[in-house]
Amino acid sequence: MASTALLALCSTGAFSGLAVEAGAGVCHATPIYAGHSWHQATFRLNVAGSTLSRYLRDLLVAANPDLLQHALPRKAITHLKKRSCYVSLDFEGDLRDPARHHPASFSMGNGSCVCLSSERFRCPEPIFQPGLLGQAGPGLPALAFRALQKMPETLRTRLADTVVLAGGSTLFPGFAERLDKELEAQCRRHGYAALRPHLVAKHGRGMAVWTGGSMVASLHSFQRRWITRAMYQECGSRLLYDVFN
Repeated sequence: MASTALLALCSTGAFSGLAVEAGAGVCHATPIYAGHSWHQATFRLNVAGSTLSRYLRDLLVAANPDLLQHALPRKAITHLKKRSCYVSLDFEGDLRDPARHHPASFSMGNGSCVCLSSERFRCPEPIFQPGLLGQAGPGLPALAFRALQKMPETLRTRLADTVVLAGGSTLFPGFAERLDKELEAQCRRHGYAALRPHLVAKHGRGMAVWTGGSMVASLHSFQRRWITRAMYQECGSRLLYDVFN
């Protein structure tokens, strides 16, 4: 019933800012001002955690075709992604230099062992370069900049002061640093050098929406919005619209 972007902001104690969400199914950049989402300035990227898990599997099989003979459960691939992958701060440079690949071996739990090299930083890269998956359009940093750019000039700086990261796919090591670096570069490139976005990347940001929801539900002002079983049985589902609109 609530905006996930708003709840992500609430988890940091803010009601205005830019929510940059990267979860399992989709990424969003959503400006929020005084508790209201600006839908006309919201941008979506159809690359997120589930897409990256499939991409990691493809990378592993491409590097070692023998893996096709082994079962690679989705759950095991997702666990491997979370344990081993990171975001490169210099993707092209790391890709060219094998000395910067940091190879590591991981047990898959079924008796097989997988060695990852460049796959460790290639896996999350489509969030920044969707073209790697054949998708047209810019990556998440450019979308975050466009969301700020579409806001009225009088609000832009205030929102840029609170850029909140939320969702499990923002937990890759290096994610916040890379987003911060590229968002600042976008501002300079498009003539907004005075705009200095400030990222808020809390340790618990993977559960930021849930945390924000629990905080909002605990507010004194929210208590009048509770719906009892008796009220619902009497009025039906239309009561939801009466209460929340």
